[in-house]
Amino acid sequence: MSEEKSQFTGLILVSGIDSPGITKVLFDTLAPFAVTILDIEQVVIRERLILTVLISLNPDHAESIEEDLNACAENLEVDIASSFSEQGASSIAAKVGLVHVVALGNPLKPSAIAAVALGISLQGGNIERIHRTASYPITAIEFTVSGVDSIALSRQLARTSNEQSIDIAVSPGGLMRWAKKLVILDVDSTLIQQEVIELLAAHAGVQPQVKEITDRAMRGELDFAESLHARVALLKGLPSSVLEEVRNEISLTPGAKTLVDTLHKLGHSVAVVSGGFIQVIEPLVKQLGIQHYRANSLEVSDGKLTGLVSGTVIDRAGKAQALRDFAALENIDLEQTIAIGDGANDLDMIAIAGMGIAFNAKPAVRAAADSSVSAPYLDSVLYLLGISREDIESAGAIRK
Repeated sequence: MSEEKSQFTGLILVSGIDSPGITKVLFDTLAPFAVTILDIEQVVIRERLILTVLISLNPDHAESIEEDLNACAENLEVDIASSFSEQGASSIAAKVGLVHVVALGNPLKPSAIAAVALGISLQGGNIERIHRTASYPITAIEFTVSGVDSIALSRQLARTSNEQSIDIAVSPGGLMRWAKKLVILDVDSTLIQQEVIELLAAHAGVQPQVKEITDRAMRGELDFAESLHARVALLKGLPSSVLEEVRNEISLTPGAKTLVDTLHKLGHSVAVVSGGFIQVIEPLVKQLGIQHYRANSLEVSDGKLTGLVSGTVIDRAGKAQALRDFAALENIDLEQTIAIGDGANDLDMIAIAGMGIAFNAKPAVRAAADSSVSAPYLDSVLYLLGISREDIESAGAIRK
């Protein structure tokens, strides 16, 4: 007899008000029969239970199983629907090449979910599973998708992201999704809320001049190194004691400490690279337990800033090199790195990272990044990596 005969399967759907013991009683009902469990999925939303079970069974037992399930439903005061047929058992556990799509919104509207689903279908993908990974302060929904190319889907959903004003990340499934990663962060307006050069300029009374140089750089009239040297020159003569004052003025972006703490507790590495100044950020970086960091250094002589930068300037190329160097130190492939930034100075490291994330970024950076976060919470990045709010809380991290 051929071994390729289709399997006789049964799909059981349980719905109703959740209460302790429902799962046990259901499977006690199935236990006397020659049944094999192929797949299970359960969710409880606002005390409402939905439980699906896929089984293989002897077709001669189908009628008896259905009768016992009806009695079980009456006993538990829930609804149980069942369907038995001779067909191959399709289980998500047996599928390979799955792709994960995470959508973030605040609020997340029905039209946005419909648009994501449309984008998936246009690329020939099938949604195998949908579940919530966070509900506060933003809503995060993850779709598990089969039969689709992740790069093509990412391009498709980039348009959806812009049209629906939501954040979307697309990443391949498999074990590599959970492998150790190196997450490298920009500092100004990413890890912290301020721009350090602007704080220093305020103390020196040269804010308008610094802003004018910054604007010229943004228009492409100056590269980063030229603009940095020009702005630092305006700080000449500023007492070095101001550096301590500025350190006290900076504050972490909401969720920054949660992001770093959670990544560390999950075994990942965190690094920082900044076009700002090591004298200002180093104490904060060390306080966060971040071992790898690189930034520019202000030259100080006789207790005053000289208006010069010491050493090699950490510019756009320097940030990308820092990512390569830190990845090598951690023995991590670039495919397993994540770069997070907001400005043009971050574009090179975002381009070479396995995943580039634009955080409240300028349009050009959003267009170049693999995904983006527009919510003001840095720990929202964790949801894009498949880490749920429950995982964060169980790790003992609290938003700070």
